[in-house]
Amino acid sequence: MSYEFVRYNNKTYAEIIRKEQKVTQTTFFSDTDSSFQFGLMSHKSGYKEEPHTHHSISREIKNMQQMFVVRTGIIAVVFFDDNGKKFQEVILQSGDSICLVDGAHAIRVIEDSECITVKQGPFLGLDNDKINIK
Repeated sequence: MSYEFVRYNNKTYAEIIRKEQKVTQTTFFSDTDSSFQFGLMSHKSGYKEEPHTHHSISREIKNMQQMFVVRTGIIAVVFFDDNGKKFQEVILQSGDSICLVDGAHAIRVIEDSECITVKQGPFLGLDNDKINIK
């Protein structure tokens, strides 16, 4: 499968779009109520979207989500349950994307890598952004 969920104990930890995933039209895979929408944009040659902006709407976000696209290399994303116990590891290669939706995770670089990463802001500094799991 080219689109995957990482789920454990009724919680979605991540969504993964593998480089092999193809769509014929723009498709979002995330749940519609997710605070971060993750999908693929697809248009045929010649498509034009009219100039536009988006409504400024106040939103309350309680969980910080992050996504990245592996540009080069190979990485592992390791997932941990609420008690800090490892339950799954996912290997990502060049062209794969992941959206970290909830829960604890760690990253292990297997081969020198470069990733594009996007996460919700504002950034509040390292002391306020991360909670280390022992």
